[in-house]
Amino acid sequence: MNVVIYARYSSSSQRDDSIEIQLRGCHKYCEDNGMTIVEEYIDRAYSGTNDKRPAFRQMIDDSYKHTFERIIVYRLNRFARSKVDSVKYKGLLSKNNIKVLSVTEPLSDDPSSILVESIIEGFDEFYSRELSVKIRSGMDLNAERCLSTGGNVALGFRIGADKRFEIDETTAPIVRRIFESYAKGKTVTEIVTELNEQGFKTSRGVPFNKNSLHTMLKNKRYIGTYTYKGTETPNGMPRIISDELFNKVAEIMEKNKKAPARAKAKVEYLLTTKLYCGHCKEMMTGFSGTGKQGRVYRYYICNGTKKKQCKKKNVSKDYIENLVLTECRKILTTKNTEMIAKEVEAVFNSGKDTSYLRQLKKELAKNERKIQKTKLSVLECEDEDVRKIFYAEMTSLLKSNSELNRQIEIESAAMPEINEAKIKFFLRALRNGDINDIKYQKCLINIFVNKIYLYDDRLTIIFNTSDEPVTINDILLSDIEADAKLSEGLFIKGPPPPTQYYTKPYYFVGGFAITFWL
Repeated sequence: MNVVIYARYSSSSQRDDSIEIQLRGCHKYCEDNGMTIVEEYIDRAYSGTNDKRPAFRQMIDDSYKHTFERIIVYRLNRFARSKVDSVKYKGLLSKNNIKVLSVTEPLSDDPSSILVESIIEGFDEFYSRELSVKIRSGMDLNAERCLSTGGNVALGFRIGADKRFEIDETTAPIVRRIFESYAKGKTVTEIVTELNEQGFKTSRGVPFNKNSLHTMLKNKRYIGTYTYKGTETPNGMPRIISDELFNKVAEIMEKNKKAPARAKAKVEYLLTTKLYCGHCKEMMTGFSGTGKQGRVYRYYICNGTKKKQCKKKNVSKDYIENLVLTECRKILTTKNTEMIAKEVEAVFNSGKDTSYLRQLKKELAKNERKIQKTKLSVLECEDEDVRKIFYAEMTSLLKSNSELNRQIEIESAAMPEINEAKIKFFLRALRNGDINDIKYQKCLINIFVNKIYLYDDRLTIIFNTSDEPVTINDILLSDIEADAKLSEGLFIKGPPPPTQYYTKPYYFVGGFAITFWL
């Protein structure tokens, strides 16, 4: 079987050592399972919380060539830390008959693996956000002292050894030239053209454009004002231009500013790729329309209806999404939470390879003993020349100690402790989360919902929870539809009350289905 390896580390806490650990584990896994590695895709210093990763995107593009059948990762969170991205790209890869396999989280074809994988990915996203909170706390402390908080440094500045901003005399003249040119009447387009023709670059090392120049002309850091999260600290850093020049530029920009176009708010259609028409089985997608009085209406519409091949009615976006979210929360009973937590912990522990971590700790303990022995030798030795030799050895040992501690920290970060208590906490957070939070809504739906079939009078939700893996076919849907029709006798003639619904579990290859009368 031909496979590829995908490895990644994020700039916040890891280094190239992390890539070596991942590759070593992936190569051993492939060797043990008789797999042939045809390519390695590596993203260095790229976050997994989004898909803006060059090697990752290249790997997805290459999947259409059908040169490999599996993607091997050290952990699932190397593939993506965003549950939404994970669902999106695994679905795309599935169409190319490609699966993602984790070395340290071995998920078999066992029925419960679908839900377990969803929980692992959801927990990884939760862990990532928790880590980002800690990182932001450190940034807040630096900001209180007007120090660099990381990230890109504005053109004209550099960071000193104490993390304080300093003027970069090689690029500061470019900043002054830009402000002075604009104040004298040159347009942004003219300035951009001149800078690029003469080979000047932005602080990111790329050619200038209108957006980068507009951002510079509004940056108060150039008059010594330190800014962080909307808070301004005057004289918090060295200035490059005068207040008079900055204010003159601001006045000209205000005069030249055109009336902004009305911004359109981005709307999330949570059930995209999961909602299907019950009649023709085509996917239903979101669309919006504006009424005569200017009110915006948002719906899901059947793609078959768009093609005039189906007569399925449209459904209100908010109505159908709220129904599904409510049912997702109902799954998280105390009994289910305990069962899921045990299953997830078992998967983590079964694939956890701590041999390298144990080796590092063993070397650290050995190094500590050497340090103590060398300290005693220094104290007992009276010969100054010999003592210098011991001091040199001590320096080398301490440096080695520091490197071992760093390696242990990297390896531990790549494999955080996952136990039943932490998973329960995560699931309780899901159960009690803010139902109005869009991130929470997406997480809930992506973890639990497999597919939804919508009819004009009822809704069938197929969940990722059961003793069987998920397979949805026409026979299954026919059985659900037949039982749903038999249940009509439960209701009085006419539309049933909105609070009344028919429910029946269907234990099939995939989870259970619940049918609602709308």
